[in-house]
Amino acid sequence: MTLADIPPELGLFPLREALLLPRGKLPLNVFEPRYVALVEDALAGARLIGMIQPRGDALDEDAEDGDTADGDAAAGDEFGFAGPAALYDIGCIGRITSMTERADGTYAVTLTGLSRFRLLREARPRRGYRLGRIDASSFAGDLTEGEGLFFDRPRMIAALRRYCRRRGFGARWTVIEQMDDEALLITLPMICPFATAEKQALLESGTLNDRARTLQALLDLGGHGADDEGRPS
Repeated sequence: MTLADIPPELGLFPLREALLLPRGKLPLNVFEPRYVALVEDALAGARLIGMIQPRGDALDEDAEDGDTADGDAAAGDEFGFAGPAALYDIGCIGRITSMTERADGTYAVTLTGLSRFRLLREARPRRGYRLGRIDASSFAGDLTEGEGLFFDRPRMIAALRRYCRRRGFGARWTVIEQMDDEALLITLPMICPFATAEKQALLESGTLNDRARTLQALLDLGGHGADDEGRPS
């Protein structure tokens, strides 16, 4: 895909703490009617969807528990705001690369990230879902071969181990150790349970090396505890 293949308008899927990065893969369970319509329209066209995060803790005003990433439930109307949630300016275009339609008309899909985009403005909603005018020209590098990477991989893995230990969850360390550097910098930001703003910072990092620095800082901060270097958390 080239920049010329990216349409000027894209259906938007706002989902908090769901990060899609170029060349990453994001599984989605789609239940809510407006997003079922979004998937159907994408499948009828170029199979493209714009993943984007709502700002702060807000979700789209009619989001339901069904529309989730990686099987995690998304909250609904309990935040109590009126109208559509404000969105971040930067999202990521995902192409539907696998799809299962269930008997009840809902979907399980996997999006593969293509390129980041800038949301210029929102257009009139279509079939209930939000539609955005977008520009991906400043992210042309997402569609090309990766850059040379320069980061301290052993330091990052050590920080990830502290982060996981601090939060009490495990990881498939053999799989992580076998990932190449680029896969590591795509996978870790997507699977680590960072907050919305932290995930957005990773998405907006200009280059892979910038992302590596941001990721290292987040892991160092999140993994710091009383047993680290003898200092209290």
